[in-house]
Amino acid sequence: MIPVGEFRNFSTEQNTKLRVLKPWWDVFTEYLCVAMVMIGVFGCTLQLTQDKIACLPSHYTSPTPEAIDCSHIRHYGDNRTALAKPVNAVISEVFGRKNGLDIHQYVFVNHYCYEKSVHWYAKFFPYLVLIHTMVFMVASGFWFKFPGTSSKIDLFVNTLAKCFDSPWTTRALSEVSEERGEEKLVSWRRNTVSKSAEKAEDEETVGLMRSSSVKSNPEKKNLEAQPPPSVLDKKEGEQAKALFEKVKKLRTHVEEADLLYFMYVLQTCLKVFKFLLIIIYTAVLVPNIEIVVRCLVPPELTGFDIYCCNHNKANLFSKLAYCYVSFVGVYGLLCVYSLYWLFHRPLKEYSFEQVRLETGINDIPDVNNDFAFLLHLVDQYDALYSKRFAVFLSEVSESRLHQLNLNHEWTERKLHTCLSRNASNRLELHLLMLPGLPDTVFSLLEVESLKLEQVKNVTIPASVAKLGALQELALVYCPAKLQLPALNHFKENLKVLRLAFESLEEVPLWMYALQGLEELHLNGPLTNEVSKSASLESLRELRALRVLVLRSNLSKIPPCVVDVALSLQRLCIYNDNFKLQAFSSLKKLSNLVSLELAGCGLERIPSAVFSLGNLQELDLRENKLTTVEEILSLQHCRRLVTLRLWHNKISYIPDHISKLHSLETLDLSWNKLRKLPSRLFYCTKIRHLDVSHNQLTALPPEVGILHSLHFFSAAFNSLETLPEELFSCKKLKTLALGNNCLSALSPRVANLAQLVRLEVRGNRLGSLPLEVWDCPLLTVSGLVAEDNLLEGCRRSDGGGEQS
Repeated sequence: MIPVGEFRNFSTEQNTKLRVLKPWWDVFTEYLCVAMVMIGVFGCTLQLTQDKIACLPSHYTSPTPEAIDCSHIRHYGDNRTALAKPVNAVISEVFGRKNGLDIHQYVFVNHYCYEKSVHWYAKFFPYLVLIHTMVFMVASGFWFKFPGTSSKIDLFVNTLAKCFDSPWTTRALSEVSEERGEEKLVSWRRNTVSKSAEKAEDEETVGLMRSSSVKSNPEKKNLEAQPPPSVLDKKEGEQAKALFEKVKKLRTHVEEADLLYFMYVLQTCLKVFKFLLIIIYTAVLVPNIEIVVRCLVPPELTGFDIYCCNHNKANLFSKLAYCYVSFVGVYGLLCVYSLYWLFHRPLKEYSFEQVRLETGINDIPDVNNDFAFLLHLVDQYDALYSKRFAVFLSEVSESRLHQLNLNHEWTERKLHTCLSRNASNRLELHLLMLPGLPDTVFSLLEVESLKLEQVKNVTIPASVAKLGALQELALVYCPAKLQLPALNHFKENLKVLRLAFESLEEVPLWMYALQGLEELHLNGPLTNEVSKSASLESLRELRALRVLVLRSNLSKIPPCVVDVALSLQRLCIYNDNFKLQAFSSLKKLSNLVSLELAGCGLERIPSAVFSLGNLQELDLRENKLTTVEEILSLQHCRRLVTLRLWHNKISYIPDHISKLHSLETLDLSWNKLRKLPSRLFYCTKIRHLDVSHNQLTALPPEVGILHSLHFFSAAFNSLETLPEELFSCKKLKTLALGNNCLSALSPRVANLAQLVRLEVRGNRLGSLPLEVWDCPLLTVSGLVAEDNLLEGCRRSDGGGEQS
């Protein structure tokens, strides 16, 4: 059982919370309801504590014809003397007649006539007042208790109260007011200085906004003398962060419909309907509250058939009724005003325009539907609530709070745990999906590479200049802004920039000013879908650029590539299987050393490649090459040492590949080759040859010509035998023959004195030759074969295998 005290405290707390959603007219109507309740209680008290009616016999047919006729005093206005005295006293003084009735008969007649002759409205008026008032009170709070609205209201009120009392609200507004104070000070100074000192003053005001120490500025000293906003501790910061999330959920939950608005309109319409009903029937029934009532009583009970009765409370009830009607009239006028406010105000949308003007927080979004309606109600209580609540709708305010929380959470010690070496062997700090960039990052002086992935609201400050070792910056779906000192630092020190973006507009403009940049990696759409002419701006300022990597869906090579033609040495284009068609700009890249065209939908080697006289490496993987007859033209690339044609559909290699005398690395893996031309092995400088994942059934004996061969892979083919000449390549270090159809391995494998890795797993070998252990550099870990083959080889060798 709940104690009465606890229930009272709960009710008081609920009313205190909900007061912010009660406009002045609702508060006024509550007081009117209290007054009407008092009228009802007062009337009920009189009804229960005093005699209700007093009756005397009357009419000429009575045994005493001289008795009073009720019509003589039917209305008190016709007999002023009677008004001054009770009816019984008047009768005694005027007539002085005794009727012969005892007290019990009078009591009976009084009760009988009260029940039969007094109008029901005159009897139950106080109770009607109480009932109607209770209906008004219930209707006023109906939308607070309705199941579909109460949860939303409670969530809104609780969140609003926490936002109002949050320390972050005070801090955010104080910071904004200080910024606006500085702006006003700057404006005042600009308006009061003389024209001759305008330029100097402008510089001084800029320093006022950016510098922390200006000795010749007394206004600045006054600003600095003001105490800074209180620093939030970690707990307060986490609470404010949780509030931002609650506000987002609240907006999603409340802004989706107009249920609250509809319920408030419905309850107001019900109150107006109730008001009209009361006014109409009360105006009709109030005249029935009569002071003198004519009553017919069966004559066999007392000997008289007509009685004249005095309703003792009629005069007072009549005045209370008119007072009650006045209160109901005021109540109804307030309800009509409420309807006018509901239908003649734009309550479906709430604009924070005034708040934006006052606070300077320009990103506060306008809200709609029930959320807007609730805020309109809150404004009727106190506009300060919505102003402080708006802080938690602002992304700028949220980012400021996140910055403080980030600094609390990401300490210098924690950031040290995120350091690792990247593929370029640089000490890299990788931050993923943070709400901002912690200021503590700029305390790690040893960082060489900074990678920010899906980090929001990044502004790289001037303090990045502390990172003297920083040479690489990666922004993965992370638009970033630079302060001017940070840009100047990057111009001189940044060597590698990696950008991943979703639209061309996200490419930062400061990228084009990095004069010392050597490597640029761009991953994203490099043409605007809306305007096909929009593309990258000129890279002409990037005079030191050596490497350019593009991952996109290009139809042609961007014109900006030509801007760095003289300095560019490596160009990589990963086109995600989107066909690249125009290659004429390649001819201008005369100093290009490495070219990689991956996933470009190529069906033949572009002719523009053959004019690159300095080209040393060509990679055409993941294209649609089926034949490479034009490979002969590659002999014009006299310095070409690496050719990668892997992951294509090549079924035939022409004999004139032998013209590529300088070739050292050839990768033909993941194609559809059924045989290799013998002329291929006349490229005697080949050191790395990969023909794995094809359909080869045999290898030409000319493979033994490759005396410089270090790496050879023919895995995942259909080889049944190996030419003995293969084991004449005595410089082989890696021999991969796995997943073929080999049934035996030649003992001549012992000739491979430099072999360190041998892969034969996935064949049909019954055993391994014992000579395999004669390879001096081959160890158990370097021999990849089935376990049973390894175990049999060990037993046969008597346990003397190398370890």
